[in-house]
Amino acid sequence: MSSQSKSGALTLLAVLAFFGVCWAARDLLIPVMLAMFLALIANPMVTRLHKWWIPRWLGALGVVFGGLAAGMFMASLLVGPASDWIVQAPTELRHLAPKLKSLTRQVEQVNKTAASIVKATGASTPATVVAADIDKPHAPNLWALISGTPRMLALVVVVVLLSYSFLVYGEGLQRQAIAQTSDPRKKALTIDILRTIESEVSSYVLTICAINTILGLLLTGALWWLGLDLSDALLWGTVAALLNFVPYVGPLTGVIALALVGVVAFDQPGKMIVPPLLYLGLHVLESQLVTPLVLGRRMAVSPLIVLLWLMLWGWLWGIAGLLLAVPMLTSCKIVAERVERWQGWAKAIE
Repeated sequence: MSSQSKSGALTLLAVLAFFGVCWAARDLLIPVMLAMFLALIANPMVTRLHKWWIPRWLGALGVVFGGLAAGMFMASLLVGPASDWIVQAPTELRHLAPKLKSLTRQVEQVNKTAASIVKATGASTPATVVAADIDKPHAPNLWALISGTPRMLALVVVVVLLSYSFLVYGEGLQRQAIAQTSDPRKKALTIDILRTIESEVSSYVLTICAINTILGLLLTGALWWLGLDLSDALLWGTVAALLNFVPYVGPLTGVIALALVGVVAFDQPGKMIVPPLLYLGLHVLESQLVTPLVLGRRMAVSPLIVLLWLMLWGWLWGIAGLLLAVPMLTSCKIVAERVERWQGWAKAIE
């Protein structure tokens, strides 16, 4: 085997080992990566506060717990409407026959065909049991929710503490690590990469947060104008804004969710299709006009690469992987653009 083939094989094994470790150690790596991501976004704010003679530990405390308080406030506003939808949605969905007559006719035809097949095979299904299964509302699995709550709270606490620690001590740790590099060129390159990642990713995320917040508010106002209660409209506007952070997968999920909202909340067929169309229109306007106009081509990455990257990290880390995928891909592109031997990879993903 030639040296080039050996190098390629070793590189492939290293990549497979890396992703294997990411999957095996996901319970450890996900909180660390989430905390690093949040600290990366918040660090410019803490640095600015430090320039205003506010101690770094105090600025980090204010930013982290201010963000946590804002999140808890939003959750307190949305938990009531969300629980109502969880409880009422199964009941509402069972009474959709008058709204979707054509669909129910097709379902009835399929049921008759299935019944004929069952009868032909000699099996029997008591009608009372079937009716009971259809009419009985299925309550949400609250035990699964309750049993998962301590784990979720522990994850939140760990991420908050790690984010605060990264904000307070991360800068000093970076300086100490860079000081260990004796080559001035490598030292300058490392400093440039770290500063660029912080600046580009932070500005990108904050800009996307502002754009998605405006999108959510516009959708909230539109849903309220259509006749939803303000709390319900705020709930689905927030859900749509959060889903819009995940490229491709999030908007598709949002359209499906708002289609169900339209079917459940409205009786007129014309109104049923308005919520998903509103979100789809706002998303197309945001993705095709507003975001390219605001961000330009600074974060230009091939849509195919983004989709494959989302699939990979969604498979490895679930929802956390979907949220972290784009910032990680952006960071990888920034590194590849500045390392001579990797510049071809940076061009390949554009």
